[in-house]
Amino acid sequence: MTPPDRTRRLNLQQRSTMAGEAAAAAADVETALNIPSDLTAAAFFDVDNTLMQGASIFHFARGLHRRNFFTTREIVGAAWKQTYFRLVGVEDPEHVAEARNSALSFIAGHTVTELEEIGEEIFDEGMAHRIWPGTRALAQMHLDQGQRVWLVTAAPIEIASIIARRLGLTGAMGTVAEHEDGVYTGRLVGDLLHGPAKAEAVKALALRENLDLSRCSAYSDSVNDLPMLSMVGDACAINPDARLRAHAKVQGWRIRDYRTGRRAARAGLVVAAAAGGVSGALAAGAAVRSRRH
Repeated sequence: MTPPDRTRRLNLQQRSTMAGEAAAAAADVETALNIPSDLTAAAFFDVDNTLMQGASIFHFARGLHRRNFFTTREIVGAAWKQTYFRLVGVEDPEHVAEARNSALSFIAGHTVTELEEIGEEIFDEGMAHRIWPGTRALAQMHLDQGQRVWLVTAAPIEIASIIARRLGLTGAMGTVAEHEDGVYTGRLVGDLLHGPAKAEAVKALALRENLDLSRCSAYSDSVNDLPMLSMVGDACAINPDARLRAHAKVQGWRIRDYRTGRRAARAGLVVAAAAGGVSGALAAGAAVRSRRH
């Protein structure tokens, strides 16, 4: 490995750690009505295609688009670029860096309060009816057992917290956007809460809450979440992509698929490409924010 490669890898690890720690620090209890009776066990749920049909950030983007945060041409162009890289299996390092650096910068200048209020509206408009009943039942099962339940997602923490609150879950960890005096700067704290960063978030929260990870559960649809799934004692693949399904079978993990027929068969390619593409589209929307200020 060349020195530049080592540097990039170290930088990624550092950003993942920062993102995870920031997400855990922001994971306040939302609406747990009762004191949990099982204090050392918890469940962690990915959101996109695990708890919710499709990508939450796509539904969020649609809501923001309707409110003129960016144009159709800009989001479609960025989505296609990201989808192309995922379909052909090539991601240009400069493109990835650009996407990371611009992620969530479309909210620069907007207030935390504004985004939270808009998020409530967007949840009612485009998210509530997309919750998978089967996954929701699994989350409720953990709550009924006296365990806490957190969402862990690359979506903005504000949106993740709204979903958790509306579903009566304990709380959420998501991508943290930097803000000063209640106004977003357009920069991230660390990195997107994705892949290794999710594992860092779970680890940091477990340390804070005195959780025994060997007694905890984790749920996801994507092989990208193997770092999180592999660190708990009970992992479950929900609506899994092909690689996660194969890994889960080898490991003896539970598998739940709430999709049907051809839709499930195609999901490994289409969902990964489309969800990733729209995530990249949001990340690439930096250039158009100033028009609203």
